[in-house]
Amino acid sequence: MKKAQEQNKPKKYGMVIDLDKCTGCGACMVACMAENNVPFKKDESNKKDSITWMRVYKLTNDEKYPDADICYLPRPCQHCEGQHGHSPCVSVCPATATDYSEETGIVSQIYTRCFGCRYCMAACPYHARYFNWWDPVWPEGMEKMLNPDVSPRMRGIVEKCSFCFHRYQSAMDKAHYEGRRDIEEGEYQTACTQACPAGAITFGDLNNPAHKVHELKKHPDAFRLLERLGTNPKIYYMSNREWVRKAGDNHLMAEKPAKKQH
Repeated sequence: MKKAQEQNKPKKYGMVIDLDKCTGCGACMVACMAENNVPFKKDESNKKDSITWMRVYKLTNDEKYPDADICYLPRPCQHCEGQHGHSPCVSVCPATATDYSEETGIVSQIYTRCFGCRYCMAACPYHARYFNWWDPVWPEGMEKMLNPDVSPRMRGIVEKCSFCFHRYQSAMDKAHYEGRRDIEEGEYQTACTQACPAGAITFGDLNNPAHKVHELKKHPDAFRLLERLGTNPKIYYMSNREWVRKAGDNHLMAEKPAKKQH
């Protein structure tokens, strides 16, 4: 009975990222940019105006050798649910250019509505949103290699990770054509998940007991970034290293971790 109730819940797509498996290779970043036509410049050293829907951060424990340790942390949009869909970015957008889907749990960005006020960027505690300062300029011939399922964005708007939502639409179209009402776990996967050579990223419906993420999120070593803020993000991280888990919640010394809400 309980299992049947869980299967009837609305979808809530999310990720569990095993930080102990991540090698920081950056394949997820490359796959994300290629899949979503993320623009780039010849010189990307100025991170203030570069756009990285998926970004890999390097964390250290600030200890000296031989106790020094590092960790790589991939950070896509956290697709916060907040309280009943009141994500920080959604709540402040005056143009309804970003929205929370009750069907999938995905926070969308509607580029044609965005007029670049950047309130959403200020509200996002994860710095996962980027303002597009220029019209995309692709190297000669590369425009022929762009993904036709994702429209390039114009300058003056904010963009971010969409959980490769066009892939969800494509999978649902295929299911409907075949007379099915829903899709299997493997039919909808993000580009970063598929590109990770270490298998550190697991993607699926957090509400579906048949999906791997449903169990992984309950692991004792699972945590979410800045849990104390109550943003209710859908990206879970895992690590058996305590200093990594504390860093994820931006702990001060002698402070106890925030209790996981879900």
